[in-house]
Amino acid sequence: MIAIIDYGVGNLFSLKSSVAAVGMEACVTNDTRVISEADHIILPGVGAFGDAMHKLKEAGMDEVVKNEAFKGKPLLGICVGMQMLFDRDLEYGEHDGLGLIRGEVRYIGEVVPEELKIPEIGWNSLRILKPYSRLFRGIDNGAYVYFVHSYAAFDCGGSLSAVTDYGADLTAAVEDGNIYGTQFHPEKSGAIGLRILKNFCEIGVD
Repeated sequence: MIAIIDYGVGNLFSLKSSVAAVGMEACVTNDTRVISEADHIILPGVGAFGDAMHKLKEAGMDEVVKNEAFKGKPLLGICVGMQMLFDRDLEYGEHDGLGLIRGEVRYIGEVVPEELKIPEIGWNSLRILKPYSRLFRGIDNGAYVYFVHSYAAFDCGGSLSAVTDYGADLTAAVEDGNIYGTQFHPEKSGAIGLRILKNFCEIGVD
């Protein structure tokens, strides 16, 4: 069973429907027992990092997510959910993240040319840096996925697994052991996104 963390932020039921579409059982929950019994965890997120992190902590889910990740359970952060995996964020001040992956989240306007609109909204291609990643099994280099973001992860070190070109290379996906993150929305990315979700749900199965 896949636990989708419910802390009041994210495309919860769209994600649940997408997981169901690839033949997996998912539960939208903030029940610690259910999360501890789940095989995989998905941490969604939209909006501003600070607000999302505050709600995650307020729901008592920050420590739950970290504890389950430390146990080795596969964890996937999506969009702001991915950003929260990092050490810190610099959106409207400085905010601590979960510290599960090295790096920080900064405004993409630091590197994106002025003529391009921010936020980046729409389809863009992936350049996969870890071709043997379980997350990208069966995904061709150059596959298109759907982005909505003004901030991205920087200084990711060896966890960087895919980038997208928006006038500069921006972090599209990361992974470190059992911890995965996508800046794009798999649940909005058609057949490619469904395959990525299926790949995540099958980690540890074979």
